[in-house]
Amino acid sequence: MAIPILKQGDVLIASLQADPTDNDLIQLRDELAERIGRLRSIGVVIDVSALDVMDSFATRTLRGIAQTTRLRGADTVIVGVQPEVAFSMVQLGLTLDGIATALDLEEGCARLRQRVDDEASRGS
Repeated sequence: MAIPILKQGDVLIASLQADPTDNDLIQLRDELAERIGRLRSIGVVIDVSALDVMDSFATRTLRGIAQTTRLRGADTVIVGVQPEVAFSMVQLGLTLDGIATALDLEEGCARLRQRVDDEASRGS
């Protein structure tokens, strides 16, 4: 099952609708890296609100996606981590260190815009 990637202005939005396979996550990483350059995107929002669990591979791959997108010139925000998923991740020692998170899509897009505005004001 391919993970849909939507374009909203200069932001890409990927929504994980069901528990993705390892191959789905790898394909998502590759597609995002390609589309960021082609579409000149400033950011990526990954919505994980439909996930009931995030295992070590998914967590590691999301960190890799965030690092890859950063190297391609875009920021990443992960949105929608459910409370039970967060508790489980903490118990298992899984982290999303260095990756911005937000409660929902609206807040995630606002965080991306704020980062862009902050960088623009520092560059002026």
